[in-house]
Amino acid sequence: MNKVLILFAHPRFEKSKTNRALLAGVDKIEGVTLNDLYEQYPDFNIDVEREKDLLLAHEVIIWHHPLYMYSAPAVLKQWMDLVLEYGWAHGSQGNALKDKMVFNALTAGGARESYAINQHNRFTLREFLVPFEQTATLCKMIYLPPFAVHGTHLLSDQQLAEQARLYRNLLGRLVAGGLPLGSICTYDYLNDWLPAGEG
Repeated sequence: MNKVLILFAHPRFEKSKTNRALLAGVDKIEGVTLNDLYEQYPDFNIDVEREKDLLLAHEVIIWHHPLYMYSAPAVLKQWMDLVLEYGWAHGSQGNALKDKMVFNALTAGGARESYAINQHNRFTLREFLVPFEQTATLCKMIYLPPFAVHGTHLLSDQQLAEQARLYRNLLGRLVAGGLPLGSICTYDYLNDWLPAGEG
């Protein structure tokens, strides 16, 4: 069994219908810890030792955030800059996070089709996430495809409920462990793998 840590960063969580749906009840799933960074650190004064202890206690890390200007909200970058220290998370002696799984769970206002060459956003979502992927690689972690909910302003209640169901299903599978990582990493999004992997 794995323990899963959700590092959630959203400065306007109360106004995000999609993220409220995705996170509803996840803290009740055995093995899942929800760490709301804006609630925990409204002054951005990150307790580095607390965060390191949380990372060490979990096998799967999720950077859960909205896509803000093609990146994450500021507190998550602050968290990465302070917590993922040289000599602890990376460097020749930095092996604390080695072989832990990590990925982005994110929400985006733009449709999935708009993230492509010759489309509105010009690049794929995976290309915008390269700094996260390289951070994971630097820290010797296993980086998985993102879980992404696109077109958040246009989702019907039924579509939103389906995305929330998929996310909870994913969390359950991560806790259970034994995932076929080789197969999973061939997908662009974890959302695409889940229906096929639900069996």
